[in-house]
Amino acid sequence: MASTLSCAASDLAPLLGGAANSTALAAFLCGRFTSISDQFSDTSYAVNNTYLLFSAYLVFAMQLGFAMLCAGSVRAKNTMNIMLTNVLDAAAGGLSYYLFGFALAFGSPSNGFVGRHFFGLKDYPSPAGDYSFFLYQWAFAIAAAGITSGSIAERTQFVAYLIYSSFLTGFVYPIVSHWFWSGDGWASPTRSDGDFLFRSGAIDFAGSGVVHMVGGIAGLWGALIEGPRIGRFDRAGRSVALRGHSASLVVLGSFLLWFGWYGFNPGSFLTIMKAYGASGNFYGQWSAIGRTAVTTTLAGCTAALTTLFSKRLLAGHWNVTDVCNGLLGGFAAITSGCSVVEPWAAIVCGFVAAWVLLGCNKLAEKCKYDDPLEAAQLHGGCGAWGLLFTGLFAKGVYVDQVYSGQGRPHGLFMGGGGRLLAAQVVQILVICGWVTVTMGPLFYGLHKLKLLRISGEDEMQGMDVTRHGGFAYAYNDEDDLSTKPPGFMMRKVEPTSASPTSNSPAV
Repeated sequence: MASTLSCAASDLAPLLGGAANSTALAAFLCGRFTSISDQFSDTSYAVNNTYLLFSAYLVFAMQLGFAMLCAGSVRAKNTMNIMLTNVLDAAAGGLSYYLFGFALAFGSPSNGFVGRHFFGLKDYPSPAGDYSFFLYQWAFAIAAAGITSGSIAERTQFVAYLIYSSFLTGFVYPIVSHWFWSGDGWASPTRSDGDFLFRSGAIDFAGSGVVHMVGGIAGLWGALIEGPRIGRFDRAGRSVALRGHSASLVVLGSFLLWFGWYGFNPGSFLTIMKAYGASGNFYGQWSAIGRTAVTTTLAGCTAALTTLFSKRLLAGHWNVTDVCNGLLGGFAAITSGCSVVEPWAAIVCGFVAAWVLLGCNKLAEKCKYDDPLEAAQLHGGCGAWGLLFTGLFAKGVYVDQVYSGQGRPHGLFMGGGGRLLAAQVVQILVICGWVTVTMGPLFYGLHKLKLLRISGEDEMQGMDVTRHGGFAYAYNDEDDLSTKPPGFMMRKVEPTSASPTSNSPAV
């Protein structure tokens, strides 16, 4: 926020000369000056909150992108189911994050491991944040739940979605975000007491680890415990492609996610009216926000093109779905270091991210792991690479500006030593461990209670018909089950042969 300007009548009066009314005049001028200063301060708060609200709207719009991407990546018989789960992620996640999640994540003052205040937004807003901050963080939380839903698509019971989504957004994700984003978190680079992990803290600016790895690893455990979809691998163990039904929806969803990422990464600055150094300079946080948008763009574009030509060489064709996944892998990777790296480094990030995704997909195929949206490989694998990338390429001057320090550890390849890289490695290991010991037992418990996977018969028919009462696409009147009464239904019988000829016997 803008610093408050002050004026004291006792300091101003001697400058007005020896006039009899100089004290009254000084008091009047200081009063007007204070009023103008307060208005500037109010304007600063309003501009910053408006910026954060607009960023929250962009991040929330990513839910539409997730819905379209998921819908296009599954078979038509499961379209209604996967879109309903995306709605559920937002709705169930909204209540659980309001009741518990936000407090566990940002309920300061607290200890280094979990927040303790603001349950149900009690005593909020506070000097620590306003409602716009809650809305922004909620949009992040439901993004993590949306990632997980893609890994277990086409074979999961609806009640399992409800349970895991509430648990992830209300408990698992908030604890991780407290560790790395709260001012009290044990590994946060913004700790208020300055006691940073390895004198650096782990830099995960917009969530390569906090959001993408959490969602990806949760999806990994869900898909492993459920097992592959029927028909995904043949009896000899060879991979069989179960392609999504609409490349158009995949492309639409990818563009919507691309658009929303400009709220995800640049919006994570939270404020825009902040000068770096002396006021009146053309360079400030607004410039860093623009640089962050540029690095985000370059990483995604590079990953998309790398995937395009790599798949052409490996598979012999140009595949739009693979290119879209590569694009999103680049975005997931750059999310950690988007604010503290140079644009040229973002190109390196995107190039490596594409190969990380290709390698993870190859490994998944070898291990007979089935993830319809490649969510665990894309968000988990590329997210982990993004954290390592930040530890290698973070630029010192940018780290000092964004995290308000001087001479802080930065990227190993940029002359900053290995402290930041060590903190990044710790973050990867901690997230993997935490999500494993929480989401793994949850999915296993649901599996044992027979609440996780649908029956083989329902899976073969498709959940739109067996669980949701109809098809997502009604091409004919007969396909629209919602207009038909339950029970016995008669259908029109069409003639099976041509009309009788003149030689046919009369009846």
